[in-house]
Amino acid sequence: MDQALSYYLEQGQTLVNAYLHDYISEKPIHSNLKKSMLYSIHAGGKRLRPILMMAACEAFGGNKKEVLPVAAALEMIHTYSLIHDDLPAMDDDDMRRGQPTNHRKFDEATAILAGDALLTLSFQAIMEAEQLSVEQKVHLVQQLSTASGALGMVAGQLMDMESEGKAITLEDLEQIHHLKTGKLLSFALMAGAYIGGASEQQLQSIKETADLLGIIFQIQDDILDVSGNEEKLGKPVGSDSTNHKSTYPSMLGLEGSVTQKEHYVAQAKSALKQADVEETKLFILIDHLSNRDH
Repeated sequence: MDQALSYYLEQGQTLVNAYLHDYISEKPIHSNLKKSMLYSIHAGGKRLRPILMMAACEAFGGNKKEVLPVAAALEMIHTYSLIHDDLPAMDDDDMRRGQPTNHRKFDEATAILAGDALLTLSFQAIMEAEQLSVEQKVHLVQQLSTASGALGMVAGQLMDMESEGKAITLEDLEQIHHLKTGKLLSFALMAGAYIGGASEQQLQSIKETADLLGIIFQIQDDILDVSGNEEKLGKPVGSDSTNHKSTYPSMLGLEGSVTQKEHYVAQAKSALKQADVEETKLFILIDHLSNRDH
Protein backbone atom coordinates (compact mmCIF):
# COMPACT_ATOMS: atom_id res chain seq x y z
CA MET A 1 0.00 0.00 0.00
CA ASP A 2 1.42 3.41 -0.92
CA GLN A 3 2.02 6.01 1.78
CA ALA A 4 -0.66 8.43 0.56
CA LEU A 5 -3.37 5.78 0.68
CA SER A 6 -2.17 4.55 4.05
CA TYR A 7 -2.42 8.09 5.44
CA TYR A 8 -5.88 8.56 3.89
CA LEU A 9 -7.13 5.36 5.52
CA GLU A 10 -5.63 6.27 8.91
CA GLN A 11 -7.13 9.76 8.73
CA GLY A 12 -10.55 8.31 7.87
CA GLN A 13 -10.36 5.78 10.70
CA THR A 14 -9.42 8.52 13.17
CA LEU A 15 -12.36 10.71 12.12
CA VAL A 16 -14.89 7.88 12.30
CA ASN A 17 -13.53 6.47 15.57
CA ALA A 18 -13.66 9.86 17.26
CA TYR A 19 -17.19 10.57 16.02
CA LEU A 20 -18.48 7.15 17.11
CA HIS A 21 -16.88 7.40 20.54
CA ASP A 22 -18.14 10.92 21.20
CA TYR A 23 -21.64 10.31 19.85
CA ILE A 24 -22.26 7.16 21.90
CA SER A 25 -20.41 8.35 25.02
CA GLU A 26 -22.45 11.55 25.24
CA LYS A 27 -25.80 9.74 25.18
CA PRO A 28 -27.42 8.98 28.58
CA ILE A 29 -27.34 5.23 27.94
CA HIS A 30 -27.48 2.65 30.76
CA SER A 31 -23.91 2.11 31.97
CA ASN A 32 -23.50 -1.60 31.24
CA LEU A 33 -25.26 -1.31 27.89
CA LYS A 34 -22.98 1.58 26.90
CA LYS A 35 -19.91 -0.42 27.93
CA SER A 36 -21.00 -3.33 25.77
CA MET A 37 -21.74 -1.07 22.79
CA LEU A 38 -18.42 0.76 23.08
CA TYR A 39 -16.53 -2.51 23.61
CA SER A 40 -17.41 -3.64 20.10
CA ILE A 41 -17.17 -0.14 18.60
CA HIS A 42 -13.65 0.18 20.07
CA ALA A 43 -12.64 -3.32 18.93
CA GLY A 44 -10.95 -1.82 15.91
CA GLY A 45 -11.95 -2.67 12.42
CA LYS A 46 -10.81 -1.06 9.21
CA ARG A 47 -13.82 1.30 8.91
CA LEU A 48 -13.82 0.53 5.20
CA ARG A 49 -17.50 1.27 4.68
CA PRO A 50 -17.36 4.74 6.26
CA ILE A 51 -14.12 5.51 4.39
CA LEU A 52 -15.69 4.42 1.11
CA MET A 53 -18.60 6.76 1.83
CA MET A 54 -16.25 9.66 2.51
CA ALA A 55 -14.21 8.89 -0.61
CA ALA A 56 -17.37 8.77 -2.74
CA CYS A 57 -18.49 12.12 -1.33
CA GLU A 58 -15.10 13.70 -2.09
CA ALA A 59 -15.05 12.21 -5.58
CA PHE A 60 -18.00 14.43 -6.48
CA GLY A 61 -16.68 17.56 -4.79
CA GLY A 62 -18.20 17.15 -1.34
CA ASN A 63 -16.52 17.47 2.05
CA LYS A 64 -16.03 14.12 3.79
CA LYS A 65 -16.97 15.64 7.16
CA GLU A 66 -20.48 16.18 5.75
CA VAL A 67 -21.04 12.43 5.69
CA LEU A 68 -19.62 11.62 9.14
CA PRO A 69 -23.01 11.10 10.88
CA VAL A 70 -24.15 8.79 8.08
CA ALA A 71 -20.79 7.01 7.96
CA ALA A 72 -20.97 6.47 11.73
CA ALA A 73 -24.55 5.19 11.40
CA LEU A 74 -23.41 2.66 8.82
CA GLU A 75 -20.56 1.50 11.07
CA MET A 76 -22.98 1.09 13.99
CA ILE A 77 -25.09 -1.23 11.85
CA HIS A 78 -22.03 -3.15 10.69
CA THR A 79 -20.88 -3.53 14.31
CA TYR A 80 -24.31 -4.69 15.47
CA SER A 81 -24.32 -7.32 12.73
CA LEU A 82 -20.94 -8.64 13.89
CA ILE A 83 -22.08 -8.84 17.52
CA HIS A 84 -25.11 -10.88 16.47
CA ASP A 85 -23.17 -12.99 13.92
CA ASP A 86 -20.81 -14.12 16.70
CA LEU A 87 -23.61 -15.37 18.98
CA PRO A 88 -23.93 -19.12 19.72
CA ALA A 89 -27.15 -19.30 17.71
CA MET A 90 -25.37 -17.90 14.65
CA ASP A 91 -21.64 -18.46 13.98
CA ASP A 92 -20.74 -19.22 17.62
CA ASP A 93 -17.38 -17.40 17.56
CA ASP A 94 -15.27 -16.76 20.64
CA MET A 95 -12.88 -14.22 19.08
CA ARG A 96 -13.40 -11.12 16.97
CA ARG A 97 -10.61 -8.77 15.88
CA GLY A 98 -8.17 -10.46 18.22
CA GLN A 99 -10.26 -10.16 21.39
CA PRO A 100 -13.18 -12.02 23.00
CA THR A 101 -16.50 -11.55 21.23
CA ASN A 102 -19.09 -9.35 22.92
CA HIS A 103 -21.14 -12.20 24.37
CA ARG A 104 -17.96 -13.75 25.80
CA LYS A 105 -16.87 -10.46 27.36
CA PHE A 106 -20.32 -9.69 28.78
CA ASP A 107 -23.12 -12.25 28.28
CA GLU A 108 -25.51 -13.27 25.51
CA ALA A 109 -28.43 -11.10 26.60
CA THR A 110 -26.27 -7.98 26.94
CA ALA A 111 -24.65 -8.64 23.55
CA ILE A 112 -28.05 -8.99 21.87
CA LEU A 113 -29.28 -5.75 23.43
CA ALA A 114 -26.04 -3.92 22.57
CA GLY A 115 -26.58 -4.94 18.94
CA ASP A 116 -30.21 -3.80 19.08
CA ALA A 117 -29.14 -0.49 20.59
CA LEU A 118 -26.50 0.17 17.91
CA LEU A 119 -29.00 -0.65 15.15
CA THR A 120 -31.63 1.79 16.37
CA LEU A 121 -29.11 4.47 17.36
CA SER A 122 -27.78 4.48 13.80
CA PHE A 123 -31.02 5.98 12.47
CA GLN A 124 -31.08 8.50 15.29
CA ALA A 125 -27.56 9.62 14.28
CA ILE A 126 -28.76 10.41 10.76
CA MET A 127 -31.88 12.22 11.96
CA GLU A 128 -29.79 14.37 14.31
CA ALA A 129 -27.24 15.37 11.63
CA GLU A 130 -27.36 19.15 11.46
CA GLN A 131 -25.66 19.40 8.06
CA LEU A 132 -28.31 17.32 6.27
CA SER A 133 -31.63 18.60 4.96
CA VAL A 134 -34.90 16.93 5.92
CA GLU A 135 -35.18 15.54 2.38
CA GLN A 136 -31.67 14.06 2.60
CA LYS A 137 -32.39 12.49 6.00
CA VAL A 138 -35.58 10.82 4.78
CA HIS A 139 -33.83 9.50 1.66
CA LEU A 140 -30.81 8.17 3.57
CA VAL A 141 -32.84 6.50 6.34
CA GLN A 142 -35.05 4.83 3.73
CA GLN A 143 -32.02 3.57 1.81
CA LEU A 144 -30.14 2.39 4.90
CA SER A 145 -33.15 0.58 6.40
CA THR A 146 -33.70 -1.22 3.10
CA ALA A 147 -30.03 -2.19 2.77
CA SER A 148 -29.72 -3.45 6.35
CA GLY A 149 -33.08 -5.11 6.94
CA ALA A 150 -35.37 -7.80 5.58
CA LEU A 151 -34.64 -6.83 1.96
CA GLY A 152 -30.88 -6.68 2.48
CA MET A 153 -28.31 -7.77 5.05
CA VAL A 154 -30.70 -9.62 7.39
CA ALA A 155 -32.14 -11.65 4.51
CA GLY A 156 -28.64 -12.48 3.30
CA GLN A 157 -27.62 -13.62 6.78
CA LEU A 158 -30.58 -15.99 7.02
CA MET A 159 -29.95 -17.38 3.52
CA ASP A 160 -26.29 -17.88 4.45
CA MET A 161 -27.21 -19.90 7.55
CA GLU A 162 -29.79 -21.94 5.64
CA SER A 163 -27.20 -22.84 3.00
CA GLU A 164 -24.71 -24.34 5.48
CA GLY A 165 -24.01 -27.98 4.73
CA LYS A 166 -26.00 -27.80 1.48
CA ALA A 167 -24.96 -27.80 -2.16
CA ILE A 168 -25.92 -24.45 -3.69
CA THR A 169 -25.23 -22.87 -7.07
CA LEU A 170 -22.81 -20.04 -7.76
CA GLU A 171 -25.85 -17.89 -8.54
CA ASP A 172 -27.29 -18.65 -5.09
CA LEU A 173 -23.95 -17.83 -3.45
CA GLU A 174 -23.73 -14.48 -5.22
CA GLN A 175 -27.30 -13.62 -4.23
CA ILE A 176 -26.47 -14.37 -0.58
CA HIS A 177 -23.45 -12.10 -0.65
CA HIS A 178 -25.20 -9.43 -2.70
CA LEU A 179 -27.64 -9.14 0.20
CA LYS A 180 -25.44 -9.95 3.19
CA THR A 181 -22.35 -7.93 2.27
CA GLY A 182 -23.10 -6.02 -0.90
CA LYS A 183 -26.12 -4.02 0.19
CA LEU A 184 -24.28 -2.10 2.93
CA LEU A 185 -21.22 -1.56 0.75
CA SER A 186 -23.54 -0.30 -1.97
CA PHE A 187 -25.19 2.07 0.51
CA ALA A 188 -21.76 3.42 1.48
CA LEU A 189 -20.93 4.40 -2.08
CA MET A 190 -24.40 5.61 -3.02
CA ALA A 191 -24.86 7.71 0.13
CA GLY A 192 -21.46 9.35 -0.29
CA ALA A 193 -22.06 10.14 -3.96
CA TYR A 194 -25.58 11.42 -3.20
CA ILE A 195 -24.40 13.78 -0.45
CA GLY A 196 -21.44 14.82 -2.60
CA GLY A 197 -23.76 16.00 -5.37
CA ALA A 198 -23.47 13.29 -8.05
CA SER A 199 -25.85 13.55 -11.00
CA GLU A 200 -28.49 10.88 -11.69
CA GLN A 201 -26.32 9.44 -14.47
CA GLN A 202 -23.26 9.36 -12.21
CA LEU A 203 -25.30 7.71 -9.43
CA GLN A 204 -26.27 4.95 -11.86
CA SER A 205 -22.61 4.27 -12.66
CA ILE A 206 -21.74 4.32 -8.96
CA LYS A 207 -24.53 1.80 -8.32
CA GLU A 208 -22.99 -0.56 -10.90
CA THR A 209 -19.65 -0.27 -9.10
CA ALA A 210 -21.28 -0.67 -5.70
CA ASP A 211 -23.14 -3.84 -6.66
CA LEU A 212 -19.91 -5.39 -7.93
CA LEU A 213 -17.93 -4.27 -4.90
CA GLY A 214 -19.97 -6.42 -2.54
CA ILE A 215 -19.09 -9.55 -4.54
CA ILE A 216 -15.42 -8.49 -4.85
CA PHE A 217 -15.24 -7.94 -1.10
CA GLN A 218 -16.75 -11.34 -0.32
CA ILE A 219 -14.57 -13.26 -2.77
CA GLN A 220 -11.50 -11.74 -1.12
CA ASP A 221 -12.92 -12.64 2.31
CA ASP A 222 -13.32 -16.24 1.15
CA ILE A 223 -9.80 -16.28 -0.29
CA LEU A 224 -8.39 -14.96 3.00
CA ASP A 225 -10.29 -17.62 4.97
CA VAL A 226 -8.31 -20.21 3.01
CA SER A 227 -4.92 -18.55 2.62
CA GLY A 228 -4.90 -15.52 4.95
CA ASN A 229 -2.66 -14.74 7.91
CA GLU A 230 -4.46 -15.60 11.15
CA GLU A 231 -2.65 -12.91 13.13
CA LYS A 232 -3.61 -10.17 10.66
CA LEU A 233 -7.18 -11.41 10.37
CA GLY A 234 -7.67 -11.54 14.14
CA LYS A 235 -9.63 -14.80 13.85
CA PRO A 236 -8.93 -18.41 12.88
CA VAL A 237 -8.61 -19.24 9.19
CA GLY A 238 -10.65 -22.13 7.83
CA SER A 239 -13.82 -21.27 9.77
CA ASP A 240 -15.93 -21.36 6.60
CA SER A 241 -14.88 -24.95 5.94
CA THR A 242 -15.44 -25.88 9.59
CA ASN A 243 -18.97 -24.41 9.42
CA HIS A 244 -19.63 -26.22 6.09
CA LYS A 245 -20.27 -22.97 4.26
CA SER A 246 -20.33 -22.69 0.49
CA THR A 247 -17.60 -20.31 -0.63
CA TYR A 248 -16.01 -19.18 -3.88
CA PRO A 249 -12.88 -21.32 -3.31
CA SER A 250 -15.01 -24.39 -2.53
CA MET A 251 -16.84 -23.90 -5.84
CA LEU A 252 -14.19 -22.40 -8.12
CA GLY A 253 -10.92 -23.31 -6.41
CA LEU A 254 -8.44 -20.70 -5.21
CA GLU A 255 -7.14 -19.76 -8.67
CA GLY A 256 -10.65 -19.66 -10.10
CA SER A 257 -11.76 -17.37 -7.28
CA VAL A 258 -8.92 -14.95 -7.99
CA THR A 259 -9.82 -14.95 -11.71
CA GLN A 260 -13.50 -14.30 -10.94
CA LYS A 261 -12.57 -11.48 -8.57
CA GLU A 262 -10.32 -9.78 -11.14
CA HIS A 263 -13.12 -10.00 -13.70
CA TYR A 264 -15.45 -8.11 -11.36
CA VAL A 265 -12.73 -5.58 -10.43
CA ALA A 266 -12.31 -4.70 -14.12
CA GLN A 267 -16.07 -4.17 -14.47
CA ALA A 268 -16.18 -2.02 -11.32
CA LYS A 269 -13.36 0.19 -12.59
CA SER A 270 -15.07 0.55 -15.95
CA ALA A 271 -18.24 1.79 -14.24
CA LEU A 272 -16.21 4.28 -12.17
CA LYS A 273 -14.68 5.63 -15.36
CA GLN A 274 -18.20 6.19 -16.68
CA ALA A 275 -18.86 8.31 -13.57
CA ASP A 276 -15.67 10.28 -14.37
CA VAL A 277 -14.02 9.63 -11.00
CA GLU A 278 -11.02 7.51 -12.03
CA GLU A 279 -8.50 10.05 -10.71
CA THR A 280 -9.79 9.89 -7.14
CA LYS A 281 -9.18 8.05 -3.87
CA LEU A 282 -12.38 6.13 -4.53
CA PHE A 283 -10.85 4.54 -7.62
CA ILE A 284 -7.67 3.60 -5.71
CA LEU A 285 -9.73 2.10 -2.86
CA ILE A 286 -11.32 -0.46 -5.21
CA ASP A 287 -7.86 -1.91 -5.84
CA HIS A 288 -7.06 -1.82 -2.14
CA LEU A 289 -10.26 -3.66 -1.17
CA SER A 290 -9.79 -6.34 -3.79
CA ASN A 291 -6.25 -7.12 -2.66
CA ARG A 292 -6.43 -6.50 1.11
CA ASP A 293 -4.72 -9.04 3.39
CA HIS A 294 -7.11 -8.71 6.37
